[in-house]
Amino acid sequence: MQVLVAGGTGFIGTELCAELDERGHDVTALSRNPDEGDLPVDVSRVSGDVTDYDSIVDTVADSDAIVNLVSLSPLFQPPDGLDHETVHAGGTANLVRAAEEHDVERFLQMSALDADPNGPTDFIRAKGRAETLVTDSRLEWTIVRPSVVFGDGAEFLEFTKLVTTPYVTGLPGGGETRFQPIWVGDLVPLLASALEDARHVGQRYELAGPQIVTLADATELLYEAEDQSVTILPIPSALAKVGLKAVGPVPFVPFGPDQARSLELDNTVVSNDVTAFDVTEDDLQTLGAYLGLNGHGQWDPQRLSA
Repeated sequence: MQVLVAGGTGFIGTELCAELDERGHDVTALSRNPDEGDLPVDVSRVSGDVTDYDSIVDTVADSDAIVNLVSLSPLFQPPDGLDHETVHAGGTANLVRAAEEHDVERFLQMSALDADPNGPTDFIRAKGRAETLVTDSRLEWTIVRPSVVFGDGAEFLEFTKLVTTPYVTGLPGGGETRFQPIWVGDLVPLLASALEDARHVGQRYELAGPQIVTLADATELLYEAEDQSVTILPIPSALAKVGLKAVGPVPFVPFGPDQARSLELDNTVVSNDVTAFDVTEDDLQTLGAYLGLNGHGQWDPQRLSA
């Protein structure tokens, strides 16, 4: 299968391109900066910007399947000149249009938990509109909604380190927002299988890891892995919002008011759809095991959150 991976040089994209290549597919990574990313030599690279239809339409022409991984982070302010609506909704619209024009058969869309055109944040609303564009198309689509993804180079861990300090640190609401992080090495095979197996056409899957952790838990785990302690001081959410509104426009501040709202939203699933791929939660890597805190992934969250 000829597979075009939009966002193929990113954190998840490089892993997925390698997985698809190993499975015998002809893979092309589409990126605004195609020279970035560590990709297998057999994976082709092509320059293109999903927000610019003319830059991608010819590349789509030879594809049997498209994977759309292009995304802006919900945790950081978008770079200058970009916004969630343009990248997520507009970029998806261009990929869907090009795919329909060239009779591409399969379309795999990376979305987000709780994606909703009427959701509480710019990110969630744009992801929701993007889903509607996909489901309203005539493509054979699959949508995946993962919780936060961790691994080498993951923005979730980078964000946690940026907004905290060892020994003593403050977190809005004490860092009680809950996540169900999934390791990129577990997620990527599920994405590849979703693309290959016709059983997954027309399905929307919520995918998550084996354990629920709070932002405070993740902070303590990160510093414990570095042999450092940390005490979490709760910052009232209302006070944090006031501060973020004041510093939001400052370039060196990693997040603003919209990102503050996202930190109030749990990022967990009611039912983990990894089972649709013949996988159980017991098969998945925990955040604690990834950080090397033990050899078996048997981390007890009560040790940190009680």
